Amino acid sequence: MLGATSMALTNELVSLSLRPELDPGPEQHRTPLSEMEVEMFARRLLQESDGAPLWVFAYGSLIWKPDFDAVEWQRGAARGWHRSFCLKMTRWRGSRAQPGLMMALDRGGRCNGILFRLADDDRLGQIRRLIRREVGTIEDAATVRWIPVKTAQGYVRALVFWAGPKGERVSRRLPLETVARVLARACGHMGSCAEYLYLTVNHLEERGIRDRNLWRLQELVAAELLSIHGLNEVTQSR
Repeated sequence: MLGATSMALTNELVSLSLRPELDPGPEQHRTPLSEMEVEMFARRLLQESDGAPLWVFAYGSLIWKPDFDAVEWQRGAARGWHRSFCLKMTRWRGSRAQPGLMMALDRGGRCNGILFRLADDDRLGQIRRLIRREVGTIEDAATVRWIPVKTAQGYVRALVFWAGPKGERVSRRLPLETVARVLARACGHMGSCAEYLYLTVNHLEERGIRDRNLWRLQELVAAELLSIHGLNEVTQSR
C-alpha cells in the first residue's frame, strides 16, 4: 500500500451501494459478435503479435479480475492515455433506470497500470476469452488496439481494451463531482459502480500505483454515499 493514508471509500460504504437488479439483456441496437467473428478477430490479433511475447495492459478490472493465464507481471506507463469514466452503461453495473459509467482509456496524460504477459500455451484461446469479455459487440471492436507501454526495462507493445472509445455512449471531460454522483448511485446485476471503483483503487494501491484522479474520486463517492444514507464520518468509523 502507498503511504499511511487509508481510503475514504470502504467496504462497508460499498455495501450500501449494492442492491438486487435484473439483467435487462443485450442492448437491441448493438450487434453481438458471432463465434466466427470472434475467431477471425482473435486470429488477426494473434497474427499482429508477430510471435513476440504477448502483453496485455491492465488499468481497471483486468488487474483484479483477469480472464487469462499470466506468467509474469510488471508495472508500466501508457503515455498519451488516462483513465476516464466516460462510457454510459445500462447493463452490468448500471441499469436503464439509473445508468452507470464505465472506465476506459481516453487520450491525453499518462496512465500507470499493470502489464501481464500471457502464457505461450493456447494464446489464441486466451485472446478469444478476452474478446468475449471485453468486446462482445461489433460496435466495440474498434476499442481494441496495440499501444507502447514504458517499463523499467524499456518499451513493450501491449494489447489494450477500451482505448479511445467513440459513439453516442461516450461522455468526455465530465467533472469528477458529476462522475461521483453517478458512481454512488448506479448498480446493475453484476454489482455497483462504487464497488468497481473501490476494487480498482484498492488493487492499484496494493501494486504501488496511485492514480490521482481515482483517489480523489473515491473520496467524492464516499462522501456521496454518506450523504445518500444520512450518515457521517463518525458513524461510519464505528
